[in-house]
Amino acid sequence: MSGTGFDYAITRTLDAPVGKVWDAWTNADNYGKWASAEDVALDVRPGGAWSSVMVIPGGARVPLTGAYTEVVPNERLVMGMDVPGRDEPVLMTLALAADGDRTKVTLSQTFDSAEERDQSEQGSNMLLDGLTAFLGAA
Repeated sequence: MSGTGFDYAITRTLDAPVGKVWDAWTNADNYGKWASAEDVALDVRPGGAWSSVMVIPGGARVPLTGAYTEVVPNERLVMGMDVPGRDEPVLMTLALAADGDRTKVTLSQTFDSAEERDQSEQGSNMLLDGLTAFLGAA
């Protein structure tokens, strides 16, 4: 995709070392705890599939599937998500950078419309809120 789309990047610094943040994203049990997800399966390698059922406020269950396109342990995770009606998956990039005992996390995506971008940015902020709470309680 060219750079003409609608994109966002959210950066937060979390009070946890990189290894712990990486494990939260790549360990199915941990991911389910903070991402409001059930039935989580993560095959974290390039080409590996992932799936989960997201439980959204109000109790609705949304099945999600996709595959990893890039995996650099403790640094970068690029995940594709299958979207009904689209030929290509929507990619989300997670970048991690150590900052002492803390970790700088950046989530980014590019979309065809501002509406899609705004919706996903809101969802990514909710994910990071859940991750922040999980790491703070761990």
